[in-house]
Amino acid sequence: MIKIEAIVREEKLEAVKEALNKVEINGITVYQVYGCGKQKGYTELVRGSKVDITLLPKLKFEIVVSSEEWAEKTMKSISEAAYTGNPGDGKIFSYALSNVIRIRTGETGTAAIN
Repeated sequence: MIKIEAIVREEKLEAVKEALNKVEINGITVYQVYGCGKQKGYTELVRGSKVDITLLPKLKFEIVVSSEEWAEKTMKSISEAAYTGNPGDGKIFSYALSNVIRIRTGETGTAAIN
């Protein structure tokens, strides 16, 4: 089992959701987060003073899949849907999971995520 975390631009929410739906990924969790990367934010003029905005709003997707094949499909779909070609497009991380438990039924492992 593999957990995928993707940090993407806020405006890419619907595009990523549609891309995941096309490859039949249904179980997702989405968070509103703040962060910065190479672009280091921007400077804005507020009431005549320059203000550095160093943390930018982003979205974080968390998805658990059963195999490496599903992980590759999921990461490819997110990457294509979130791409703009500009700094700040985001990152995708994947982690191996040792176990999962579905609380309602007590199922474990891949049965708990299918």
